[in-house]
Amino acid sequence: MDVLDQRLVAALQVNPRASWGDIGRAIGEHERTVARRLQRLIADGQLRVTAIHDDLRTGHGRPVHLHVQVRPGSTAGVAEALARRPDTRSVYAVTGAADLACELVAPTREAMHDILTAQVSAIDGVLQTRTQVVLHTFRTVAEWHAPFLTDAEVKELRPEPPCEEPQDQDVLSPLEQEIADLLAEDGRMGFTAIAERLDISVPTARKRVASLLDRHLILPRAEMEPVLLGLEVDAILWLAVRPHGLDRVGTTLATHPGVRYCAATSGTHSVIVQVTVAHEAELYRFLTAVVGPLDDVTDVDVTLITRAYKRGFLRKSGLLTLEKVP
Repeated sequence: MDVLDQRLVAALQVNPRASWGDIGRAIGEHERTVARRLQRLIADGQLRVTAIHDDLRTGHGRPVHLHVQVRPGSTAGVAEALARRPDTRSVYAVTGAADLACELVAPTREAMHDILTAQVSAIDGVLQTRTQVVLHTFRTVAEWHAPFLTDAEVKELRPEPPCEEPQDQDVLSPLEQEIADLLAEDGRMGFTAIAERLDISVPTARKRVASLLDRHLILPRAEMEPVLLGLEVDAILWLAVRPHGLDRVGTTLATHPGVRYCAATSGTHSVIVQVTVAHEAELYRFLTAVVGPLDDVTDVDVTLITRAYKRGFLRKSGLLTLEKVP
């Protein structure tokens, strides 16, 4: 990818539903150039625009992170089996004590018990799992963008913040759920197409989509493998943090431009941070200059993602992004 492609993808990550004209004006390119290049990346399977729920607030389920150890030689088979599950959001091959890292969304506590004790352990090749439940999310992957834009360009592209403080619980209505499902298929689906699919008026579609976005119940995202953007190092950090410092550590790390995802979880290492940077030297600087000064962090476990089999409910084929699992 050239520099312009990188900037266009970053712009789409900032605002996945922005028009081609808005993106062009923000970064100083012609609308036709923006449309041609981004549509080519989408058609090639390198780029997909989708949307994710705020699972905890909407009541869709409880996000759970799994560390999976597998029988030697079975990593790919177990990863594919996990990636085929509709309840897994991400599946990675990683370095470190575990062979695979997986995030799944369990709809209920009872389902979580069955998934963890029976279903995952029954996959051929799985030897052992360790589970950490998400308690609070500081930053989602939908809020990250590649670092190729100026602050002014980001400000021009970024949607207006919500008018009111988010509620702890905000369950979707049946119509809102239908709209959310459509946006998960295509995060750029227009109001007219949504109205036609659901047999509602265009003003109703526009109003309901705006409400979902304003309440941050649905988060559109533009997904592309970081390595295609020149970001070669994709790491998952597990931090042991003193309880009284959890909020400060999570909030601080979530503002760093290299952090794609940050959440507090159960377990002895109670903060998970996914960091994406161009080179190992940048990861080293992140550890020493960003994490190091945080006194409440008492231990760090660093793992590197060697391959993504699934991100944001989207299957992967090498570096290409496939369909959303039904």
